Amino acid sequence: MTEVVLFHHAQGLTRGVVAFADALRAAGHVVHTPDLYEGRTFDSIDEGLEFVHGLGVGEVAARGVRSAADFDADVVYAGFSLGVLPAQHLAQSRPGARGALFFHACVPAAEFGTWPAGLALQVHGMDHDPFFADEGDLDAARELVAQLRADDPGADAEVFTYPGSEHLFADSSLAAYEPAASALLTERALAFLARH
Repeated sequence: MTEVVLFHHAQGLTRGVVAFADALRAAGHVVHTPDLYEGRTFDSIDEGLEFVHGLGVGEVAARGVRSAADFDADVVYAGFSLGVLPAQHLAQSRPGARGALFFHACVPAAEFGTWPAGLALQVHGMDHDPFFADEGDLDAARELVAQLRADDPGADAEVFTYPGSEHLFADSSLAAYEPAASALLTERALAFLARH
């Protein structure tokens, strides 16, 4: 059993994010899903991002970081897209993390300092997703994994890409949902959690 703190994407804590958390719970894990929007959800990424920009991206990320005070440090931090910001910040800066699962996003490790030695990582995204592949996230993920493996050839660090261009393909409540890719992502995430 692994404890996971899972942060939602720009559209909020949708039914699909909750369903993903429930799939992890069904496998025996404890999953926390902080609601950084206090109950609000949005019908599109653009609407969600408009809300985020009104609050400030830094404030949304800070809400995620503050929410972690409610949980033990010995957890896996996970995030969908925007939720990767607090997940990555916490994974890199809060001592005791067991691993990091990043879905649809990754930022250069230098944004939050250095990557902790031995901290396991999985990053997932579609190979033609304009947010993930075209805005630098895929490159950042590959660079981070390459560095971790250079430092430790046995490092548990992987980037998984899936054919397609949908951004939030693992959220079953959205039109972007891709069942086959989502099932494979879930299988890989569960294998990761079983190791940590």
